[in-house]
Amino acid sequence: MLDLNTNIVLTANKEFTRIASDERIERAAHALEANNIHTLVVDSGEEARKLVLELLPDGAEVYANISKTLETLGITEEIDKSGRYDAVRPKVLSLDRKTQADEIRVLRARPRIIVGSVHALTEEGQVLTASFGGSQLAGYVYGSAKVIWVIGAQKIVKDLNEGFRRIEEYSYPLEDARLRATLGIPTAVGKVLIINREAMPGRTTAIIVKEELGY
Repeated sequence: MLDLNTNIVLTANKEFTRIASDERIERAAHALEANNIHTLVVDSGEEARKLVLELLPDGAEVYANISKTLETLGITEEIDKSGRYDAVRPKVLSLDRKTQADEIRVLRARPRIIVGSVHALTEEGQVLTASFGGSQLAGYVYGSAKVIWVIGAQKIVKDLNEGFRRIEEYSYPLEDARLRATLGIPTAVGKVLIINREAMPGRTTAIIVKEELGY
């Protein structure tokens, strides 16, 4: 893991950009369903975008989690700026991080609906996602009544070990580079969430896209 006080630039392992075969996608989708996560498979990002918006009721409280996938597909902008939803992110951005940290934490931890992505999906239907401080994870774990993930098929891995490798060798270097470029600060793999199974039927929906989306 990177020392946060260094200026080391890491190189992302391109091994993890390969889109999974239809057979592996089907295996992962069936495994997710068996783990109580409703799963849809689509051919394109545009199809995924339409599905997400169909799943969001007008006026619903929705948080578009920090996600390159959502940004690429225009989902973040639609949620935050269309006026169709009670968008959480604009509320968070309007608050002062120093004096209103508790309010920010509550807003991000328990939106009624959270839309985002993950960093790895195993063929056994396990989902992994990483964060430095953990602010992206609370809604996925329990805080939100509904969870929607959009997952590029390049994120499918054989097992948990390969999932951890994908985070450390691919997702992390790219996120570190993004933060250094935009905010001038590094990041680290502070916390990794593993979801083996969803306890509440109908709570979580995964949309697997047969394209390379996000990291």
